[in-house]
Amino acid sequence: MSRTVDPKQLNGLALAYMGDAVYEQAIREHLIYTGKTKPKRLHVSATAYVSAKAQAYLVESMLGQELLTEEETTYYKRGRNAKSYTKAKNADTKTYSQSTGFEALFGFLYLTGKSERVDELIAWCIREIEKQ
Repeated sequence: MSRTVDPKQLNGLALAYMGDAVYEQAIREHLIYTGKTKPKRLHVSATAYVSAKAQAYLVESMLGQELLTEEETTYYKRGRNAKSYTKAKNADTKTYSQSTGFEALFGFLYLTGKSERVDELIAWCIREIEKQ
């Protein structure tokens, strides 16, 4: 695949678009590999990880624990501050913005080839959600 766009130049919503897919796929794989196979159960289980509320909680925790580098925080903020023209179905504006930032962070990491860091943060997110 030819790459004609520098991921560092993408706007926050484009990064979030990619990050949403990256994070969602990782969570789906995690759930499948833990033995959940019924579609309804998978969907309900996935919501605990991928809802705007869950993602906002996770990114607040990452920031509070100073888990993110300065560069990662910059791309989180790029997504968080992006002007979205869609509304969240089940979240307030602040939660939805934080969730968008969370997804933008994963989009940035994925598109810049930082797969080890993606895996590290996703593993952290899974542990964090499962502690609850």
